[in-house]
Amino acid sequence: MLSIEHLTIEFSSKPVLDDISFLVNKKDRIALVGKNGAGKTTLLRLIAGEYAPTSGTISKDADLTIGYLPQVMLHKDGRTLREEVMSICPTSDSDSGPTSKSEALFIAEMDKTIVGLGFERKDFDRPCSEFSGGWRMRIELAKILLQHPDLLLLDEPTNHLDIESIQWLEEFLAGSPSAVIVVSHDRAFIDNITNRTIEISLGHIYDYNVNYSQFVVLRQERHEQQVRAFLNQQKMIQETEEFIERFRYKATKAVQVQSRIKQLNKLERLEVDLEDTSRLNLKFPPAPRSGDFPIIIEDLRKDFGTHTVFHDVTLTIRRGEKVAFVGKNGEGKTTLVRCIMGQLDYFGTLKIGHNVKIGYFAQNQASLLDENLTVFQTIDYVAVGDIRTKIRDILGAFMFGGEASEKKVKVLSGGERSRLAMIRLLLEPCNLLILDEPTNHLDMQSKDVLKTALKDFNGTVICVSHDRDFLDGLVEKVYEFGGGHVREHLGGIYDFLRKKRISNLQELERSNNSQRSGLTSHSAAVSLLTAKRSNDHTRSGLLDYEAQKAEAAARRKKEKQIADTEAEIARLEAEQAELEALLNATENQTPDNFAKYEHIKRTIEQKLYEWEILSE
Repeated sequence: MLSIEHLTIEFSSKPVLDDISFLVNKKDRIALVGKNGAGKTTLLRLIAGEYAPTSGTISKDADLTIGYLPQVMLHKDGRTLREEVMSICPTSDSDSGPTSKSEALFIAEMDKTIVGLGFERKDFDRPCSEFSGGWRMRIELAKILLQHPDLLLLDEPTNHLDIESIQWLEEFLAGSPSAVIVVSHDRAFIDNITNRTIEISLGHIYDYNVNYSQFVVLRQERHEQQVRAFLNQQKMIQETEEFIERFRYKATKAVQVQSRIKQLNKLERLEVDLEDTSRLNLKFPPAPRSGDFPIIIEDLRKDFGTHTVFHDVTLTIRRGEKVAFVGKNGEGKTTLVRCIMGQLDYFGTLKIGHNVKIGYFAQNQASLLDENLTVFQTIDYVAVGDIRTKIRDILGAFMFGGEASEKKVKVLSGGERSRLAMIRLLLEPCNLLILDEPTNHLDMQSKDVLKTALKDFNGTVICVSHDRDFLDGLVEKVYEFGGGHVREHLGGIYDFLRKKRISNLQELERSNNSQRSGLTSHSAAVSLLTAKRSNDHTRSGLLDYEAQKAEAAARRKKEKQIADTEAEIARLEAEQAELEALLNATENQTPDNFAKYEHIKRTIEQKLYEWEILSE
């Protein structure tokens, strides 16, 4: 499918990727990992054809199609959401409606994809200019997915997706025939969709035929081997240099000294490509004791003009609890946080408890940093106690090691500023931490450091996040935002997702039935359009007898296929109902049963799609 051979790319004479080679095969699901700045995005842009290598080759099959979703993209205004997505269909004409059966089918798939990515049907005719950058990214993702390319290149596709949309994307990719190369810091996402991991480190690649979790174990083994080899070589170099220095001016040792000098000059110096922060133990300062109930909310309501974001919200957060705010984008998670922070007015009661000191990480937190300070100064000014001796270790764990710690804030990228703001927050004494999407710009290593620190924190935590792996084991209560309501769920994030899936089984069943009904109506509409076109254009003559006979035979064959497909759908739906009844018992809520349910659901969707095509 695609072959990369001895590829090197340099920027300002500095190699980012150095003599790398690997193959991408059909059905490969590759997680491309490495520290920020390692060259992951550069490699994707090389494969997409946006960059040319300094040397080496990228060979592709002649008919290979590639879909590339970059982190940052330019958008054109002037189209509605529907028109923008329809623009990928070469025969589309947004003013005249569907012009063929194939386009009508495309529209059905388009609707399903856009809704799966979190849009509502009322959004279809909104201008793209009204959507934020995150939602425009979803539009671009929908366009790419609908083209069904042979190879998908996805650069941080989950950064602007909520949990439900991430799960939908996982299911879509699981059923897609496309090969995938994905860059993501969402561990759960890449674990669920990939079967191969390629790590970029110091310009080189390490290729593992395993998913990310298995790769982490193998990488640690490799790191330990590298450290041993590096230390052995350093010992040998030191001994050699000492020999040279001791006998440099002794005539009887001149030949041996010159030999050792040549040996050192030819030696390929080993590097350790991973900073081992496994022993770094970042702790928050002890939280000053607050009252028993840091936050009490009763009958809270928030409106923006005529739009009600949420209403009748009642919740109590106890001292020491760690809770998550989850739900689709735009359902009010950040709005409630801003109400707690006193940044928005509201109706109802919201009480902040006795002696509560809030540490707040907002999505725009990076803009509040002093641009004239260095990275080190920014942290040094807020660090107190023993933590001051570990400032450089902490900065290294968050990718500000070495010379990077002396950079001025004003030259940092948006992601770097966000990471710096997070470090500063971690060091400020508080007893209620409110974190709004804290992991969006953190790599796996930095997220692990932050998560460990939060788990050990003896204060209260509210975390707005869509990162399931980050929330797993961290929170013990989940507040779900949706439809203007906020619902409390006891247990961790995966407890919540399991319960939500079970409670939605009936809804899914109704959805499947309504989908069949909708498909019937859609097919009827297409038939009317087809009939209208037939009446508009007079046939030049009747089909001869043989042609009529062939047409009738083909119709009978299609009708039998429709009947067989309907029977198969009925059988699958009965099996789905049986499994649903089985899953209602807690002891049957096993991963195997959930996987079987998901498989049946996807099979029904495929059969419904086949039924639609046959009916039309």
